[in-house]
Amino acid sequence: MHVTGWPMKPAQTHTPLIKPAPAKPPLSGEGTAYLRRLGERVRTLRNQRGMSRKVLAKQAKVSERYIAQMEAGLGNCSIVLLRRIARAIGLPVTQLVHDGPEPTLDLVLLTQFLERLSPPELAQARGLLSRNFSPPSEDTRRKRVALIGLRGGGKSTLGALLAERLDVPFIELDREIERRSGASLSEIFDMFGQETFRRAEREALDDVLRQHKHFVIATGGSIVTEPGTLEILLSSCFTVWVRAEPQDHMKRVMAQGDMRPMANSGRAMEDLISILKSREPLYARAEATLATTGKSPEQNLNELLQTIASPEQGIGAHPKTTQD
Repeated sequence: MHVTGWPMKPAQTHTPLIKPAPAKPPLSGEGTAYLRRLGERVRTLRNQRGMSRKVLAKQAKVSERYIAQMEAGLGNCSIVLLRRIARAIGLPVTQLVHDGPEPTLDLVLLTQFLERLSPPELAQARGLLSRNFSPPSEDTRRKRVALIGLRGGGKSTLGALLAERLDVPFIELDREIERRSGASLSEIFDMFGQETFRRAEREALDDVLRQHKHFVIATGGSIVTEPGTLEILLSSCFTVWVRAEPQDHMKRVMAQGDMRPMANSGRAMEDLISILKSREPLYARAEATLATTGKSPEQNLNELLQTIASPEQGIGAHPKTTQD
């Protein structure tokens, strides 16, 4: 109630305690292009591992929307700022965010040297390094046959037949992982994620190489997505890409009653083709390619035996020169 003669106090105004967030710096054309390349790389790597956005978001503990935005080239502006810092220091951003001990000077210099080489020169350099620093001889490697490729290509059937003919052990790497861990692959992925599975896969392969001089091994379809494990496989074994048409892959996987890694997807065939396409450059690192579509197991076995016996026939026999 206002009493006449008493001056009224002017209404008090309060300065907000929270200041508005500063506007994000505008991205340059180069920054936008970098985010777009980064998004494409994330999508390719996710496809190679057979991961849906939902699975990746769950394991990375970020929102599925964030993954979608990143893959669309709309990543957080701070990624570009981190790249600017790296450039100002004079390092590639990959070295700045490297997760592990500081690389030795020799490794840094060697990396810089290799980056100057052309793709054919890189392949030659890798061959020289492998021959000089990898213990297995060529004869030993040809008695260690590793079958790679997408699930449903026929690796297990062909591997068992080949091992019986060569009178060597047949090993399915996925079963070795399950035996060592006491859990199924799906349980390992669900409880511990990709990182733990990749470590278990690498350790299982190391054990096989230590325990067996000669063998035939059928690897998991995604083993090629881990560079360190792929390098050991290529340098220690004679690798063969067991290749089939997408329809054959799908039919065999469904016959096994397991739709992993396309579980809960209404676009299973599209997902399979996407995974296969993203992994093809990795599978093509094998020394030989065997196309199994339209051929009987016995025909595939005879062709593989000829390839193993003849280095000239095996090396470089990739899809362009192999009948599909």
